[in-house]
Amino acid sequence: MESTSNTNTTYYEIVDLCLLAGKIMLQNGAETYRVEDTMTRMAASLGFPGAHSYVTPTVIMFTTNRTEPVKLYRIAERTTDLQKVSEVNDISRRLNERQITAEEARTRLGEVDDAAHAYPVWLQIIAAALTGACFTVMFKGSLWDALPALPISGLGFAAVIYLHRLVQTRFFAEFSASFLIGLLAFYSVKLGIGQEMDKIIIGSVMPLVPGLLITNAVRDLMAGHLVSGISKGADAFLTAFAIGTGIGLVLSLF
Repeated sequence: MESTSNTNTTYYEIVDLCLLAGKIMLQNGAETYRVEDTMTRMAASLGFPGAHSYVTPTVIMFTTNRTEPVKLYRIAERTTDLQKVSEVNDISRRLNERQITAEEARTRLGEVDDAAHAYPVWLQIIAAALTGACFTVMFKGSLWDALPALPISGLGFAAVIYLHRLVQTRFFAEFSASFLIGLLAFYSVKLGIGQEMDKIIIGSVMPLVPGLLITNAVRDLMAGHLVSGISKGADAFLTAFAIGTGIGLVLSLF
């Protein structure tokens, strides 16, 4: 009886360890097939080579073999932090090479999960502002267009971060931020600060575009994960639609 209890404890500990790794990766922008591969490799290195996993953008299902019950984990929030994805990959690799134990892997995964975002919010806003100005020039805007695009793109990105925390409704933040960007671009041209409103708008909305989500959707489709690829593609399309609607509303009003 004691042996059965120890076996069950080991089984559930391994399942929880693999699920924790998968959760961190999926929440921080990893591709579906990468999450599944990491979980099965970790299970195999811990003595369960027949593990099975099924991952979608919102759900992880995992079991170590065909006879044990499947355990499910629901993903409610997703963001982008590729540093955490890289750290989980490193932990998985070290576990597979027997450089760390399961307990050490669990401790390190807990630290990765609890760690703050790789970059502070103020630095993200500054990076978004510089990105918007550079894209404005890249899309053949003048330096006089890049000048207003610098604060406009920063304010738009800051609005997305703030509204995501304030309102739980999906795509409302992107719609509102793009509307703000269009409004600021219109008035910057009207006041003579900028020259071409379309170039300012195009450059300023680029930090809002879901580039990573589109890339992951295509990679999941190419890897045969049709459900995940289509759902991520739909998510990216709705985000782009919200951005376009916000800009379109400004253009229709002014």
